[in-house]
Amino acid sequence: MAGRGTPAIALLAKRRITHRTHSYDVPADAANYGALVAAALAVAPERVFKTLVTEVDGALTVAVVPVTGELDLKALAAAVGGKRAALADRAAAERATGYVRGGISPLGQRKRLPTVVDDSALAHPTVYVSAGRRGLQVELAPTDLVALTEARTAALTTG
Repeated sequence: MAGRGTPAIALLAKRRITHRTHSYDVPADAANYGALVAAALAVAPERVFKTLVTEVDGALTVAVVPVTGELDLKALAAAVGGKRAALADRAAAERATGYVRGGISPLGQRKRLPTVVDDSALAHPTVYVSAGRRGLQVELAPTDLVALTEARTAALTTG
């Protein structure tokens, strides 16, 4: 099975969560990467979510948003009761999650970070998030994603 060995897949297996892994091949430096991933998987782009590690008032926080939108940093800060949010430093994000940029999964992170999932995820029977490395997505129910990450949901995107 593709993806065996990533912490995200191990967590899903341990918790017996229904999921499917999907491999894809998209150039890492491609413009509009998320849309290309959705096209490669032949799914609607609003079902593919990116994982962004941010800092809210100095604390690392994860935002999971559709690839079709941009993260609204003010909305994220408000969702976690903070004042100011910014994208986290790459090295800090990789150190905290145990994943490399471009393959950061909201699941199975080294350190459990507060997580907010865009509420649009709940409109779909399943969503796609990184399985823990570039070229591999995991499909699962959004309710399982929220439960496993102990996330709250909020409107996080602009546009």
